[in-house]
Amino acid sequence: MASLFDLTRNFSLYTIPAAWLLALLPHAYATQLYDAKSTHKFDITQPRSLTAKVAADQTIDTATKNRVIRAEGAQQNGFENVGLFAAAVVAGNVAGIDHWWLNALSGGYIVSRVVYNVIYIENETAGAGTARTGVFLSGVGLCMALFVMAGNRLRDAVVLK
Repeated sequence: MASLFDLTRNFSLYTIPAAWLLALLPHAYATQLYDAKSTHKFDITQPRSLTAKVAADQTIDTATKNRVIRAEGAQQNGFENVGLFAAAVVAGNVAGIDHWWLNALSGGYIVSRVVYNVIYIENETAGAGTARTGVFLSGVGLCMALFVMAGNRLRDAVVLK
C-alpha cells in the first residue's frame, strides 16, 4: 500500500481523466437535483437546454433553480479548462519534469477543481464568488507553472535550424 502514495512515481497522466470526471460530476448532480425537485424530467435528447428549462420551470423553488444553474456553470467551466490542464500535464511529461513536481502540481489542480465545484454549487454570496475566483485562478496558476517548468526544461534542449 505504501507504493500507492510513492510520489517518486509519475501519476500525473492519471489526473487528466480525473479532471474530466470532475468536470462531468456537477452536470450529473444538476440533472439528479432537477429530476428530484421538478415535476418535469431532464430531457436527455436536449441536454444543453437544461439551464433554460430550469429557469422557466415554475414547479421548483428559486433556491433549487439557482443551485442547478450553478452546477451547470461548474460543469461548463470544468470542460472549458480540462484542455488547458491536459496540455500542461502532457507538456510536463514530454519535458521530463521531475515526477514529484508533476504529481504535486497535477494533484493540486485536481484538489482545486474539487474545491471549485463545491464553492460554485454552494455559492450564495459575493464572498463565496470571490473565493471561487481565487480557487479558479490557483488552478490556472498550477497549469501555468507546469508550462513554465516544461519550457525552462526544454529551452536549451531544442535547437531550431
